[in-house]
Amino acid sequence: MGRLVLCMSMSMSLDGFIAGPGDNKDHPFGTKGRRLHGWLGDGGDVSGFRPGDEPSRAVFGELMPAGAVITGRRTGDFAGYWGGDHHDGVPIFVRTHQAPAGAPPGDVRLVTGGIESCAGQAKAAAGDRDVMLHGAGTARECLRARVLDVLEIQLVPVLSGRGRRLFDGLGPGHIELQLVRAVESPGALHPRYEVQCA
Repeated sequence: MGRLVLCMSMSMSLDGFIAGPGDNKDHPFGTKGRRLHGWLGDGGDVSGFRPGDEPSRAVFGELMPAGAVITGRRTGDFAGYWGGDHHDGVPIFVRTHQAPAGAPPGDVRLVTGGIESCAGQAKAAAGDRDVMLHGAGTARECLRARVLDVLEIQLVPVLSGRGRRLFDGLGPGHIELQLVRAVESPGALHPRYEVQCA
């Protein structure tokens, strides 16, 4: 069974922000937040993103073979659920407290049974491939529930000063991480951590 990997959407400033202030559906990166995703290039959508430097291309290439995607409803709404196809037709599992009205696009599956259920369904669908995770709130839920195996961050050399922080509200629980890799590129440092079981 694949691991649950938090990656790609977690581009983060050195001071811990993943979006600028005022992020919303019309401006998903917030004020000056697009800078955090500059390492991805300007592809317009997931299928068009191709980093310009070789180290970042290698990191990006490791992300795309994922066999399923988990996202929170807020992030899914912002991204338009990728039109129902994040990449290669893999299922998209949306952790939500209440399913929205209307049928979701493509192979989007709404999960109201909690993050453990969502992670279990995504891992089963992915088989022996990894599961990609998007969204700060969902990432925190996965960390608190101890269902996250790998944390990968694209650490961008900028101090944002304000906006949306990745680890805000994570809670008092102690979580150990083991650095297993750090890839340097001109636009970002790409550390990968194994999440240690408590």
